[in-house]
Amino acid sequence: MWTRASFLRKALWFMGAGISALPLHAASDAQALLAASDAVRNPGQPFRVTVTLTEFEKGQQVDTSQLVSYSRSMEQTGGTQFASLLRFVQPVRDTGKLLLKNGSDMWFYDPGTKASVRISPQQRLLGDASNGDVVTVNFARDYKASIAAEETITDGERKQRKSIKLALTAATEDSTYASIELWIDADSRWPLKARFIADSGRLLKTAYYRKFQLQLGTERPTETVIIDGVNPQSVTIVRFSDYASRNLPTTWFQRDFLQRFQGD
Repeated sequence: MWTRASFLRKALWFMGAGISALPLHAASDAQALLAASDAVRNPGQPFRVTVTLTEFEKGQQVDTSQLVSYSRSMEQTGGTQFASLLRFVQPVRDTGKLLLKNGSDMWFYDPGTKASVRISPQQRLLGDASNGDVVTVNFARDYKASIAAEETITDGERKQRKSIKLALTAATEDSTYASIELWIDADSRWPLKARFIADSGRLLKTAYYRKFQLQLGTERPTETVIIDGVNPQSVTIVRFSDYASRNLPTTWFQRDFLQRFQGD
């Protein structure tokens, strides 16, 4: 049965009016939508996944890298944010190097020097992908959401989608971006598109989430296309494959354990 609020939302939709005309959603609704979208991107259990990044310039491949990512939520952070450990697989010169994100700390470990150094989530990893783009993140924990509009957009598969546009502003010091514009499917809550914006208001990059496949019980995006905010000819594709549940001990996600990490 439709409520009065849902009836008004549908009426505005067919009239082509923006939802911003009336406060039809409370802030809690926006945060709940964001959490639902997070659950599509992120499995609820500890898991591993292979992450392959490929950089293109003017349609030509210029570089590639592959990592294995291990992620789990951490009770000490309230169980609302993930810790991620990524092991570099390719290219050979980077094999065995590690990237760790736990709370607000991010570390890079080089087995050649046996040293770990603090790095930034904003730091470039490959192409237009930054370190913060490959770790598992709950946006609902790091950003405050509000509903900006209901729009029909072209998604990453070039299909028309009815979507809800969320405006996200950083809520924690370890948020990778100052603000994000996120479009999610109006029915499925799938994330479709995001625009990542710097403190200055400059557009850093645009991402399209696509190629949804059943992975660990839910259809999830297995590919993210990242387009540079200044040069649209600079494109990086991030592919996620080989999802698998894993029993991941919390010790794996401590800086002191990096030197002893052997992988699975």
